[in-house]
Amino acid sequence: MWTTIFLAFAGTVTLSAAQSSTASGTALAGTGAWASAYTKANAALAKLSNSEKVGIVTGIGWEKGPCVGNVAAVSSINFPSLCLQDSPLGVRYATGVTAFPAGIQAGATWDISLMNQRGAALGAESKALGVNVQLGPVAGPLGKSPEAGRNWEGFGSDPYLSGIAMQQTITGMQASGVQACAKHYIGNEQELNRNTMSSNIDDRTMHELYLWPFADSIAANVASIMCSYNKLNETYSCENLQSINLLKKELGFQGFVLSDWAAQHTTTGSANAGMDMAQPGDNFGDGNFLWGQNLLSAISSGTVPQSRLDDMVRRVLASWYLVGQDSGYPQVSFSSWNGNGGPNVQGTHKTVARAIARDGIVLLKNVNSSLPLKKPTSLAIIGQDSIVNPSGPNACTDRGCDTGTLAEGWGSGTAQFPYLVAPYDAISTQAATDGTKIVTSNTDSTSAGASAASAAATAIVFINADSGEGYITVEGVAGDRNNLDPWHSGNQLVAAVAAVNKATVVVIHSVGPLILESILAQPNVVAVVWAGIPGQESGNGLVDVLYGSTSPSGKLPYTIAKSASDYGSEPVSGDDSYPEGLYIDYRHFDHANIAPRYEFGFGLSYTNFTYSALTLPSPPASGSLTFSSLYESAGTVTATIKNTGGVTGAEVAQLYIGLPSSAPASPPRQLRGFDKLSLTPGSSGTASFTLRKKDLGYWNVATQQWVIPKGAFSVYVGASSRDLRLTGTLNVS
Repeated sequence: MWTTIFLAFAGTVTLSAAQSSTASGTALAGTGAWASAYTKANAALAKLSNSEKVGIVTGIGWEKGPCVGNVAAVSSINFPSLCLQDSPLGVRYATGVTAFPAGIQAGATWDISLMNQRGAALGAESKALGVNVQLGPVAGPLGKSPEAGRNWEGFGSDPYLSGIAMQQTITGMQASGVQACAKHYIGNEQELNRNTMSSNIDDRTMHELYLWPFADSIAANVASIMCSYNKLNETYSCENLQSINLLKKELGFQGFVLSDWAAQHTTTGSANAGMDMAQPGDNFGDGNFLWGQNLLSAISSGTVPQSRLDDMVRRVLASWYLVGQDSGYPQVSFSSWNGNGGPNVQGTHKTVARAIARDGIVLLKNVNSSLPLKKPTSLAIIGQDSIVNPSGPNACTDRGCDTGTLAEGWGSGTAQFPYLVAPYDAISTQAATDGTKIVTSNTDSTSAGASAASAAATAIVFINADSGEGYITVEGVAGDRNNLDPWHSGNQLVAAVAAVNKATVVVIHSVGPLILESILAQPNVVAVVWAGIPGQESGNGLVDVLYGSTSPSGKLPYTIAKSASDYGSEPVSGDDSYPEGLYIDYRHFDHANIAPRYEFGFGLSYTNFTYSALTLPSPPASGSLTFSSLYESAGTVTATIKNTGGVTGAEVAQLYIGLPSSAPASPPRQLRGFDKLSLTPGSSGTASFTLRKKDLGYWNVATQQWVIPKGAFSVYVGASSRDLRLTGTLNVS
């Protein structure tokens, strides 16, 4: 039974005073899983000239190699030209790959097994194409502002959920042989002015929210971490000694830190702060290399220590050895630039894609068991979001349009669709089997939608909301969403349909939360299906749920509010002081006593579940934690879950912890475990949540340590962050 992951911590690194003053951590020998890789890396390093070393850590330039990022090969140590390639949901620019559901859809499954399978499939396809470093998964943005353009690339707005998803994805990817790259580090929480703004984050908030999933990534032995475009506390992330020290010195990160593309600003500043690789090398093809010859000169003049260069190369080499890429790795077989999409490497991965598209669907409303559909006599399918873009699913570069059904957001986090099963396609196939008459309106016209709806017993209306990376503007949206309304007058389309059809089902594809008050106010809207960002198997996954072959089991990875102002955080035009601190998403709603429309962790099923028999462990001792003890077990919480309904279904049981009064001010409850159980009617299972010591701690700013406080911890187990079925107390002395 899948439950909280428990991994051995990567270890800490001891630095000499000279090294720590500039290098921000030097893993000279390597520990744990890295030890053998570092032995090989040190042997290879000894054979290299400084010129060769600089070539390994400096990209060769934009569009100068087949991948979005490339470094020079070194034949003397059989080191290839590394290929670094987007994206976190598939291999960007390749054509024979799977376009997987986005990270946010995987997060909405709350299924550790599927997260791991997705990572393994991503890694297998990357390796088959010769990609050495796949630029994902995404832990930043975490999603403090629901409008932020790239939230859909990550797994949700909770650091625990994001951290577990990062661990599982990374473990799957690297087991398949590709180096994973956790990104974007750190404070990259909006697209607006991302290249100039400063994210000013206090120390406790940094540790307990934004650093948390990156720490979990390091615990999973992630090979690389990408520093982001923005400033952190007034210093650019890729030149920020303090933040890179958090990775290398505090968390013992033994992989390499690479720049987001052209995110470095100086030669010596980035090198001495601890950045290990510059990509793409120049500034998107302008021939201006801040490293390369400039770094070589800085080494010669002593403004960058020789030890710093050696550390960069050692880390890159160790990451290469860690996942076994020195043993017969495929050559790159595609190009990002000349139309060579490479061979078909999809294998059977569409089954994983379909499972995530399906199990990430969240059923928000279902009046009188209106769903699943049972061979309706007639069915209206309404809305542009029901069909594939008439110009083809890949018609818009990097998915930079909102035409047809929404299955990916836009930007560098995309992949080419090998095909896209639209909702209309899959529903039509099922309708033909059932003998159901189909009436269609494949535009967002309210009059056409109402006409179709009036001619059918049941109407399914499709609406969406899109966002993406800020280098593309779509329909006046420059990355971050302008508001939390459906696009293309979706509220009006639903109202027009519901006015003439008493069995209106609304299906929503969205990058993040929407304000649904207008839709829910329509008395004839009998069901609302949150279908997320589902990838190439969109329609097939949806039909599995609409027709009941699978009971919906997705849960919201964020809060859906009644009003946009309820969130208390939105993209800002200048620097962001992060005034909300620890209180983002459900933490904010709970702290401010604001009623959400649908809370974090919410999701309906076609069956019912009861909770009973809460058991608590013997508590650990209070006091400060060492970093090597953060991932040690603090005991296991269990509960019994029973399927009391009439169909097989899966329930996501969730564990929330409230810190005792002796701790500094904290959110009332924080997610600290989840377990997804599939149960047949009448059967029971045990939800099991393995607590890690850090799950019971807070970051003590004064002592710079994690601390387990004394006192009574509140323990909650339930079906969502507000549907808390079982409660208990864990007394720590």
